[in-house]
Amino acid sequence: MCGQAQARYVVGIDLGTTNSVVAFADCAAAQPAIEILSIPQVVATGTVDERSSLPSFLYLAAQNEMEALRLGWQEREDFVVGWYARERGSEVPSRLVCSAKSWLCHPGIDRRAPILPWEADELARKMSPVAASAAYLSHIRSAWNHSVARDRPAERLEFQEVFLTVPASFDAVARELTAEAAREAGLGEVTLVEEPQAACYAWIAARGDRWREEVAVGDVILVCDVGGGTTDFTLIAVRDEGGELSLERVAVGDHILLGGDNMDLALAHAVGEELSRAGNRLDAWQFRSLVHACRRAKEELLGNRGADVASVSVLGRSRSVVGGAIKAELRREMVERLLVEGFFPGVELEVLPQPGATAGLKEIGLPYAADARLTAHLGCFVRAHREAAGLEGRAPKLLFSGGVMKGERLRRRVVEVVAAWFGKDPVELEGASLDLAVATGAAYYGLAKRGRGVRIRGGAARSYYLGVEAAMPAVPGARPPLKALCLVPFGMEEGTKIDIPNRRFALVVGKEATFPFLGSSLRREDSPGDLIEDWEEEIEELTPLVATLTWEGHEGDTVPVTLEARFTELGTLELYFVGQGGAQRWRLEFNMRSAGRS
Repeated sequence: MCGQAQARYVVGIDLGTTNSVVAFADCAAAQPAIEILSIPQVVATGTVDERSSLPSFLYLAAQNEMEALRLGWQEREDFVVGWYARERGSEVPSRLVCSAKSWLCHPGIDRRAPILPWEADELARKMSPVAASAAYLSHIRSAWNHSVARDRPAERLEFQEVFLTVPASFDAVARELTAEAAREAGLGEVTLVEEPQAACYAWIAARGDRWREEVAVGDVILVCDVGGGTTDFTLIAVRDEGGELSLERVAVGDHILLGGDNMDLALAHAVGEELSRAGNRLDAWQFRSLVHACRRAKEELLGNRGADVASVSVLGRSRSVVGGAIKAELRREMVERLLVEGFFPGVELEVLPQPGATAGLKEIGLPYAADARLTAHLGCFVRAHREAAGLEGRAPKLLFSGGVMKGERLRRRVVEVVAAWFGKDPVELEGASLDLAVATGAAYYGLAKRGRGVRIRGGAARSYYLGVEAAMPAVPGARPPLKALCLVPFGMEEGTKIDIPNRRFALVVGKEATFPFLGSSLRREDSPGDLIEDWEEEIEELTPLVATLTWEGHEGDTVPVTLEARFTELGTLELYFVGQGGAQRWRLEFNMRSAGRS
């Protein structure tokens, strides 16, 4: 048996921006093997089939479509997710919910509000990013219970150990929202696993004991994870622990909203210009359809070495269009050239990502990275952490993850750029399938937690702080400075509780108040309770927490409190304010709106 836990299975779920994958291991087996769940889903009108992944797309079906889109083992819904949702939604983009994961970490919107599809008419049906994420997970739960559990209630997914992956760069709010979506889907409490770490676990799982032959003490593994919506960088150091090799995550990158979605847009613009020169100008509705068509073509060309040409088409909006559709072609050479030169150009290590031009008035939308050069973002990350990670004079070993990196020329360009930075060729580590690695690694982590695998030491991916307003006399035109109170230091292990009894603060109760929340991936020396005054260079403000902490009869008062924090086993953060004597306790709840928004 894998351990003493009652759950028979450990299950890893990669809840991706464009595709979701489920891997699992049966702990009743003497030698548990990690398998991929074939997920039943609607693939065409009236047709259900199994696929190794569930496209992370949700189609808000019209009333007359629903009967043909029902799954016999699922409750009746007015939407469909997965393969058919992606295909049908590309034809009717005003009904297609996509990139929910990217919206889930957007600090500028209410992520519980029905806002997707973002560009649909105000009167159209919409869903929140949390609800959409819950819908994908609910489909996975129903599919598991239909395919695996059948008539065995104890093996239903909600009773298994579930490990759900998130980008390493997700802040505490986005992590809490992900956990909330899992609860809404009926999965209960899940454990969150960082995606780059999961990719490293998948490499270990694929290599078995041979992984120790491919690295040595002092080596650093650079995980380059480029998915559908985000880019994640992580550094994992190889250490000597009692004569045995061990792995420790030593750095994670900032949140970069840059990935396959951006590349789909770039390809759509290129195809759109060709169509325009041929006399076919696309309106906004058709262009959104073209973006989805280019995504499918890109995946076909990057994922299939035998394919050199992929067709794209969008529905016509005029009777003059022959056959009712406008068609074009994408060639492998064109796709690779556009993506390599546009997103993976050769840059010097000292080159900084460009902030981009800022207009006085901008549309509200996803906060994409202003600079599309992934290599510039990678260089910025390496430069910031090379000393702490021990990369001085030593090239890292590269481990790729994410569907985008299936393109051989894209991987080769990253190798070339890193080689130029360090003056030597980096070794590329080969692991599991890039599409399946994150889910596979999450399942392996579940086995490792039960003593059947290697664990990567890591803890908190960054240091977290709460903003504390300084006490000072009123000065016209000046706001009191903000100090940063360290709650969770970098590397603090999950399940750790922190008490800060020696510092007292004045807490506002009985009315809405804003609690600035801050984080840093650079500061390593801070301890819980440290109050930092000059932090602007190394600490950044994250999503503020907005809350009304009630105490009857004390509306608008300030009360003296101490602070407690807990970095839970699930990978989320809990904060508590404790009144004198412990008679009053307030839990600081996450609010998903930015400060100042109604």
